[in-house]
Amino acid sequence: MKVLVYSDDAATREKVRLALGRRPAADLPLVEIVECATQAAVVRKLDSGEIDIAILDSEAAPAGGMGIAKQAKDEVHDCPPICLIIARRDDRWLANWSRADAVISQPLDPMVVAETIAGLMRGRLPAVS
Repeated sequence: MKVLVYSDDAATREKVRLALGRRPAADLPLVEIVECATQAAVVRKLDSGEIDIAILDSEAAPAGGMGIAKQAKDEVHDCPPICLIIARRDDRWLANWSRADAVISQPLDPMVVAETIAGLMRGRLPAVS
């Protein structure tokens, strides 16, 4: 599964990448991390249809993850699930406005990151009968 990680901060992208590892849970496929540092790169990757999950930093500048999430949910056909990284607990209502599928808070807890993204990944797997 391809997981897009967007932040203008390389350290934030690295923390997410390390938290996910090669796979966030034993029952899931391997993860391929696609890092983006600009809004244009995120839009290009989401438009390609190759991304399974997107993790967006709401504090990124000049384009924050919340605005990108809202735009993606409005404009990208079959938009993948989006997880927002928020810095303040009070930002959860803005995450709801942006139609994010999940939220994780700073400072990033590797266990929470892995569990949250694993849940989103499970929702993207084809049903096995």
